Amino acid sequence: MSDGTSWAGATAKQISRGVRRGDVSAAQVVADTLEQIAISDPTLDAFRVVRAGEALAEAEKVDDQEDLANLPLAGVPVAVKENTAVAGLPTWGGSAAARGPVAEVDHEVVRRLRGAGAVVVGVTRMPEMGLWAVTDDTDVPTRNPWDRDRTPGGSSGGSAAAVAAGLVPIAHGNDGLGSIRIPAACCGLVGLKPGSGVVPAELGIDGWFGLVENGVLTTTVADAVLGFSVLAGREPAKLVEPPRLRVGISTRSPVVGIQPDEPNRQAVVTASKLLVEAGHDTVTADPRYPTSLGLRVLATWFASAYRESQQLDVSKLQPRTRRHIRLGKLAWKAGLVKQAHRDAWRAASIKFFADHDVDVLVTPALAAAPPLAEQYANGSWRQNMQVSMRYAPYAAPWNVAGLPAIVVPVGMRPDGLPLAVQIIGPPDSELLLLAIAGQFEVRNPWQRHAFG
Repeated sequence: MSDGTSWAGATAKQISRGVRRGDVSAAQVVADTLEQIAISDPTLDAFRVVRAGEALAEAEKVDDQEDLANLPLAGVPVAVKENTAVAGLPTWGGSAAARGPVAEVDHEVVRRLRGAGAVVVGVTRMPEMGLWAVTDDTDVPTRNPWDRDRTPGGSSGGSAAAVAAGLVPIAHGNDGLGSIRIPAACCGLVGLKPGSGVVPAELGIDGWFGLVENGVLTTTVADAVLGFSVLAGREPAKLVEPPRLRVGISTRSPVVGIQPDEPNRQAVVTASKLLVEAGHDTVTADPRYPTSLGLRVLATWFASAYRESQQLDVSKLQPRTRRHIRLGKLAWKAGLVKQAHRDAWRAASIKFFADHDVDVLVTPALAAAPPLAEQYANGSWRQNMQVSMRYAPYAAPWNVAGLPAIVVPVGMRPDGLPLAVQIIGPPDSELLLLAIAGQFEVRNPWQRHAFG
């Protein structure tokens, strides 16, 4: 890319290496990025706000720094999900009605990104209060770059769309019940949800009772490692080939009555073959998802909305959100949301790996194709619940357990949309999950961006 072509679409590692070596300036990279956003985002609506002037000024400051060699994200354009504080911008929360005040300081994860040399070019869209597995508001739906008739997922849908379209190499997201992994699967990206306590996760009142984790969406495993290391406050890690592993394989759905369609079943078959080719052993190992877990996930989801809404004018929120809040008030007042319940599921989840003698677990990432990109904000609560749960049931249990989980592309559906699997590990296994994802990438490379 030193031949004068655009740096838009380059990986974070390529950009940071180029800026540190002097092959390109951070200002030029950001200018290329802003140009690409201006061309592509009008048909995607991935961004809520683009910080064009501010980003260029901040890129120039990166170029003026004398310690570029120590900046792992030197000059890398990044996007931040709109519910996370970026100094000088409000936290939108998915709609004007859920918008918070202008932030005076950056959230800690944004501060870490900037401290590593990254330049925040804008904030990305999400559904109101981050409640849904589709990204839209009353004005526009955000669209999937692979098929603009489809959703990029939610709630970090704007971030996923921006990365999949090549507008930024890394986008921040957060994941309360799958909000990084679901969009990653919809858009053919690598999406890591760290385990509890690994990355600063303060959000709202208490981050959905501690279920929410901050992470990144990327097109390559190397960029995922880089972004994770920065957010976790660690030196950039060098992945090592994992030892021979015993891998549990399961297509069992956490939600009764919802099963994966044939393409998503085949995604797990593909993943199993790749694991065997990499020298690992696979065995069927189905987690037991008790009915009580599903009810408690629902109660927590509802109650999180209720508690967050106490800072908002509920009358101005979308109808689907208002009903969610009303149910949350009932769940909260009835005492249905308890730390003891979450602790029990975490203990059972950790015990699963020992009981089945497996190092990690592979499941489908989704149960069906991404739904149509529609303005679900104008629809009923029941419609939104059905749409979200029917296609994306696999992520939520691992937020309750606080375990790390990653989504990795493994191919394409017959309809041309990406396919992916989810890999879950015990506590502190983030780098192991990334290393396994790296083995998938080497043996079964995926198309990094959607074009067209």
